[in-house]
Amino acid sequence: MYTTPSCGSMTRNFNYYRISTTTFDYILYHIKDSITLQNTNYRTCIPPTEMLAVTLRYLASGNTFTDMSYTFQLGIKTISRIVTQVCHQIWTILSGEHLAAPTTERWLLIAEGFKRRANFPNCIGCVDGKHIRIEKFPKSGTMNFNYKGHFSIVLLAVVDSDYRFVYVDIGSYGKDCDSAIFQRTSFYQLLTEGRLSIPPPVPLHSSQNNRMPHVILGDEAFQLTEHLLRPFGGNHLDVKKRIYNYRHCRARRYVECAFGIMVNKWRIFHRPLNVNKKLSKSIVKACVVLHNIVREKDGYRGEDMFMSFMHDGLSDLPREGSVLHGGHTANDIRNNFAEYFVSP
Repeated sequence: MYTTPSCGSMTRNFNYYRISTTTFDYILYHIKDSITLQNTNYRTCIPPTEMLAVTLRYLASGNTFTDMSYTFQLGIKTISRIVTQVCHQIWTILSGEHLAAPTTERWLLIAEGFKRRANFPNCIGCVDGKHIRIEKFPKSGTMNFNYKGHFSIVLLAVVDSDYRFVYVDIGSYGKDCDSAIFQRTSFYQLLTEGRLSIPPPVPLHSSQNNRMPHVILGDEAFQLTEHLLRPFGGNHLDVKKRIYNYRHCRARRYVECAFGIMVNKWRIFHRPLNVNKKLSKSIVKACVVLHNIVREKDGYRGEDMFMSFMHDGLSDLPREGSVLHGGHTANDIRNNFAEYFVSP
């Protein structure tokens, strides 16, 4: 049975549960009331401390419910019920604090982070999508069958320069591409309607008068719009466009690293999820929230950054050849950014 982490075993606990003792206690404090059950004359309920420990170990190790039942001396159905309940409560209770819709002030802080770390002004996030491997859901046909030849659901995310998730969409069919998924999200709807509290346009440099909008950076799969930039396409680009693409790619590495950090911390993603559709989505949601909590509470670890470039638990989404290139205004905006990067 699980015992409460002690100060003398902080390193062991971090390696075992992938979070610090302090962060474990923080999560437990917020969810314990919602996962605590009443003891009866016929049974003694599992305490919330052990329920959280079971769930974190399941997510951190990538072990199956059968493996976990041997480790914790609990039935397989009990392990499944615990993981289902705790993952749901982590998302329900903690996502409002650690995955809240950004305010105008938060967007400005994100933009400052990208300018300082990636030398890309007016950037408020990077967007990308990844396949989460699953075992085929019953009666799902080929809806979740992707171009890689396996079944998956999609995690689409917007990330800041601290490798934290700003927005996520979880559960789209594996057969879909980035652009199609993104255009169906509530985030895209709010973005196109101007209801995301995004700051007003500002000059890219204090010496300039031309005001540019704040933008999100995507890859070639996304449609070029006023608030979403993609790289210049083609093989024979001039110097200005090549420099822009380099800056664009350099800034977008933050979303790739965020996925890598999450996958290598929560090794449940190193194998296909062999649970039902509802629990699959709940597991991904919980890991997203846990990722943000760990970034905020435990900070950076060298192994996270190193391993983020080596992850193989997720795969990219397919590129869609028919993606539109955007209107005149969107092209002008991207050209202005390109001009800024080659200006003295």
